[in-house]
Amino acid sequence: MFRVNLINLLFFMMSLSALIAQSEQPPKETIIKPIQKSYLTTSIASQTPPELDGIFNEPVWDLVDWATDYVENQPDNGTAPTEQTKFKIIYDEKNLYIAVRCYDAVPEDIVKRLSRRDGFEGDWVEFNIDSYNDNRTGFSFTISAAGVKGDEFISQNGNNWDGSWNPIWYVKTQIDEKGWTAEMRIPLSQLRFSADEEQVWGLQSTRRYFRAEERSLWQPVLPNAPGWVSEFGELRGIKGIKPQKQLEVQPYTVTQLKTYPEEEGNPFRDGSDARLTGGVDAKIGITNDLTLDLTINPDFGQVDADPGAIALDGFEIFFEERRPFFVENKNIFDYSFGNNQDNLFFSRRIGRSPQGSAFGATTAYVDQPENTTILGAAKFSGKTKDGWSVGVLESLTSKEFAEVINEDGSEVETLVEPLTNYFVGRAQKDFNDRNSYIGGIFTATNRKMEPNLGFLHDNAYSGGIDFKHNWNDRTFYIEGNTVLSQVNGTAEAITETQRSIVHLFQREGASHVAVDTTKTSLTGTGGRLEFGKGGGGNWRYNIGGVWRSPELELNDIGFLRRADDIQQYAGVTREFNKPTSWYRRANIRAYQSSNHDFEGNYNQFYYQLVGFVNFKNNWFAEAGSENNAADFNNSVLRGGPRFRNNGFNLGFLYVGTDSRKKLSTTLGYVFGEAREQNFGFTRYEVRLNYQPLNSLNVSMTAKYESRPDKTQYVAQSDFLQGKRYITAAIDQETISTVFRVNYTINPNLSIQYYGEPFIARGKYSDFNYVNNPIATDLSDRVTTYTTNQIQLQGDTYSIDENTDGISDYSFGKPDFAFVQYRSNLVVRWEYIPGSEVFFVWSQGINGNGIAENNFRSIVDNQIFGQKPENIFLIKATYRFVL
Repeated sequence: MFRVNLINLLFFMMSLSALIAQSEQPPKETIIKPIQKSYLTTSIASQTPPELDGIFNEPVWDLVDWATDYVENQPDNGTAPTEQTKFKIIYDEKNLYIAVRCYDAVPEDIVKRLSRRDGFEGDWVEFNIDSYNDNRTGFSFTISAAGVKGDEFISQNGNNWDGSWNPIWYVKTQIDEKGWTAEMRIPLSQLRFSADEEQVWGLQSTRRYFRAEERSLWQPVLPNAPGWVSEFGELRGIKGIKPQKQLEVQPYTVTQLKTYPEEEGNPFRDGSDARLTGGVDAKIGITNDLTLDLTINPDFGQVDADPGAIALDGFEIFFEERRPFFVENKNIFDYSFGNNQDNLFFSRRIGRSPQGSAFGATTAYVDQPENTTILGAAKFSGKTKDGWSVGVLESLTSKEFAEVINEDGSEVETLVEPLTNYFVGRAQKDFNDRNSYIGGIFTATNRKMEPNLGFLHDNAYSGGIDFKHNWNDRTFYIEGNTVLSQVNGTAEAITETQRSIVHLFQREGASHVAVDTTKTSLTGTGGRLEFGKGGGGNWRYNIGGVWRSPELELNDIGFLRRADDIQQYAGVTREFNKPTSWYRRANIRAYQSSNHDFEGNYNQFYYQLVGFVNFKNNWFAEAGSENNAADFNNSVLRGGPRFRNNGFNLGFLYVGTDSRKKLSTTLGYVFGEAREQNFGFTRYEVRLNYQPLNSLNVSMTAKYESRPDKTQYVAQSDFLQGKRYITAAIDQETISTVFRVNYTINPNLSIQYYGEPFIARGKYSDFNYVNNPIATDLSDRVTTYTTNQIQLQGDTYSIDENTDGISDYSFGKPDFAFVQYRSNLVVRWEYIPGSEVFFVWSQGINGNGIAENNFRSIVDNQIFGQKPENIFLIKATYRFVL
């Protein structure tokens, strides 16, 4: 506990110093919003377009004036930048052309770091175009001094930047005695705009001056502005252009060889498999505003593996979507509530691992598919000039069969996933001069059911309505949403849902829920309402509430961790954006929440205080403290009674060096402990980033975590006229390292390596049973078995609770050691814009170790001592722009 108090003291001193430094500043002037800038372009339709060479010597560039007078945005907002920037914009009927000069007094010191697309390394300049002119969305084009392109679709007024958007555009850079230049050509087919005769677009340009880690803007933006896109300047003078309907087709082919350790006698594991497959992606502009994306037999072979993780609480682990088809434009389909994970649409449900199992009492060997085949998917999305955002997604996944060989030699096929159709429809409408919107969503999952998969829902539906209203120049807001769900299926399926970890209707002592084995449907509701101050001045705050009714169920196509919850929350942030003699910027944040269930039980009261400071030398420090003053858990006993956890205190401190340097480091330490040492948490984290060459980057993140717990759930068993809920002390440790190497030969050819070993170990002792689940003291809450009551025989613990010499119940030895290793080596070559070849080598090891061994022995035996599974593939795509 001394370590927590020390961290709290350091945090308090840092926060106090920031406040004192702020108080020493001269009185601030009244905050005045910058005047909106406007740039006037002109058409060159009747003239020869410029050649992209980074040199602006063509006559057409003389038709327009330079735009300049960039203003520093970070770190010292509103002041003159170290180096000035200027640009010109012209257009014809097919393209937008941009010329930009970035002055630099020492051209030889311009940082020209190479990276893959969207790397944003070194010196760069960026242009954001709000061609919808809706003050919420935009298209971002970034070019670095090394010639590396970056492009993102901006949504939610700058709160979401989608890097999966990869338009086709062209650029050339040069370095000369004045600094560096870039000349860009952006096809109008890559933008979305109305059919109006005269266009008015939002425009912003950002320059990163790397050596000072400085950002300057063409259109000045105040600190803590209520958004990004809404603060843009204007691009005027575009007349007579016609919306360009996009038509792109991208076929692909994949050759794959998979090798793995041969299993003697198993015909499904003979040491290698090979396949040749293909598919096609297409992008069709239905109108200039709305696009239809199609994919047939999509392949995601070059996608990174999920990070290693293990959870002992019984809940599903959330992993981010990484597949390009689903990542692109995902903001349109997003309908989150409660937190960043709860969502009506979780695209990883499409193509998930089969949910059925082919293993039986007489099974000898099984060949079960790892994922469900996506036969095809279509995505219709976009935004109209009238302010309608529309998204429709339809996907069909195939039946999946596992091949089974029984002990008697007979061979059968067992269905493990039915034919399933997934549908998502999403719409939002802007109004009130783009300061407000209202929207809705509908999802459907429909399965063609088979008798052996009766535990799955026949169909599942969800829907909702959401809104947001901003006022006082977007300084204040109120937003909210509602959720309604219904799942239908056999009595078996609905009973299993009621008993799942998400719901636990069978839990003891709960008077408001109970398992009904005759029900064939569940209907639930949820939602969120929040009010806050989102911009203007140095203070931001929010207060809100979330509810999830007991029967709410979203996990057929969405993600829901827990139902039966009512949460209240509030947060406040104080920003320090004016640099002082010792920091560039800083902030202090406070957060509080409380939770009840629908029976009215008060389950949790949580609060957190966090401070962050970016020092003058560009180092940073972040420290915080949090506390669970009250903590009751409805799920820890897996259907047992509500269980008390002792109050928990935690503190953390992270310190990092200047990320611009060739070698940068971040060190982190987290320590928490509950009263009576009921449970604890310790983390040590080291992050290293090394850039020895402009073309080479090496990074590593290593973590060690320890999670001791005196009441970790183990099992439950019938005893006398009731249940025994068994817990134990666990010594749980995990260690992981993520290692990445990026070598960029040129902006279109790169080599990437990713590797992650992950080890988790848990050793159990001091087995006990729950005596009084809500007792204040741990000794009253559980009773530890004596040596006369518990005996270990092989891998089974036998309990003779009444010590009469006869075993009353038993459970398996829960000790574990889990080992995972994943790596990817990818060579990517974009041989023409939009068309790529991938050469991929993936390795993987999964296994169980011996919990009694130390980490070194586990690594030697389970990683270095095992033969890995290898996947070699070549994927080639060609992008036809028609």
